[in-house]
Amino acid sequence: MQKHYNVLIVGGGAAGFFTAINTKEKNRNLSVCILEKGKEVLQKVKISGGGRCNVTHACFDPKELTEFYPRGKRELLGPFHQFMTGDTMEWFENHGVPLKIESDNRIFPESNSSQSIIDCFLTATHDLDIEIKKSEGVKEIDKIEETHQWKVVTNNAEYTCDYLVITAGSSKPVWKLLTDKGHSVVEPVPSLFTFNIKDPLLTDLPGVAVQNVEVSIKDTKLTSTGPLLITHWGTSGPAVLKLSAFGAILLAEKDYQYQVKVNWLSCNKQQALDVLFKAKKTDVKSMLEKRSPFETISKRLWSRFLEVCEIDGQTKWADISNKKLEALANRLTDTVFHAQGKSTFKDEFVTAGGVKLKEVNFKKFESKLHPNLFFAGEILNIDAVTGGFNFQNAWTGGWVVSEAITSNL
Repeated sequence: MQKHYNVLIVGGGAAGFFTAINTKEKNRNLSVCILEKGKEVLQKVKISGGGRCNVTHACFDPKELTEFYPRGKRELLGPFHQFMTGDTMEWFENHGVPLKIESDNRIFPESNSSQSIIDCFLTATHDLDIEIKKSEGVKEIDKIEETHQWKVVTNNAEYTCDYLVITAGSSKPVWKLLTDKGHSVVEPVPSLFTFNIKDPLLTDLPGVAVQNVEVSIKDTKLTSTGPLLITHWGTSGPAVLKLSAFGAILLAEKDYQYQVKVNWLSCNKQQALDVLFKAKKTDVKSMLEKRSPFETISKRLWSRFLEVCEIDGQTKWADISNKKLEALANRLTDTVFHAQGKSTFKDEFVTAGGVKLKEVNFKKFESKLHPNLFFAGEILNIDAVTGGFNFQNAWTGGWVVSEAITSNL
């Protein structure tokens, strides 16, 4: 027996819930149902931001915001004028979830718990009589030509709907169903990953961070600046993660074998030398290992630089040769690592790939091939750097879809 809904949403994640809630709030007469493949909903929200849920980012200019999206930059500019980060903050505040802006401009619930977001969504869906059906893996999607309605077959039941919204994230089975309907899908590759590097400079220094570095991939135009974190397996931190996002496709093509150049000081060699020569003149009797002359380079990392440059840390500044200082300045401003492989950033697996953007009308997030078929979230070939931007794409897409559906009735 088929059950009919006005709006059927495939995917019980952030974009799906946001679409459902906003659609029903705009028209309480609509019947709305969410189909979730798993036994639980909102699992990605639960683990996001280290369990705190990085809801969005304190960037309030649409054009500036698009710069954080390696894929989707051009397409999101118009939608961001409809629903932006400020709108996201207001929405959650109005739904009982106060937010806070942290020093790095990431935005979290004041509770510091992703459960606040989950509870908000579950309460809203309950109050709005939105049905949630779990363990409903979608096996078939068919268009009912004469009515422009859709039929969805799951492992448990059959459904029909007036409007079908796909928010299933990076789901290969759902992508396959969409390609069967004529849509093109860009094959997914990992985005937001850390670099696996084995090098004496990094060994036994996990947790050491440098606040302002410049990282680039040799023989490409890929470059990034920001904090870098040394890990057990290589390098991470915002500078590396941003580079991995913008270089996701290219680095996949290189099979994750590439040369990484790090300028630890974000200055040129001569500027680094000037600091070293000044220390040689002013700290004459001090040993080099006593302290780093660079504010951003910790004593532990400074000692390692001395070691790899074969400089005795107990040498006094007055006795260090200019040749040794030049070698040190060169290493500080031009370290080249050989990266071999990648590691997923925490548990927040993000991919570049999804439904081709040219096949979507971003005024509505609607398919250009099939009326009444909509997309939101990571099902599309849109992804962003870390910092709340991927969630903002989900909120914006969900809002625009809800507007398109309710204004069409």
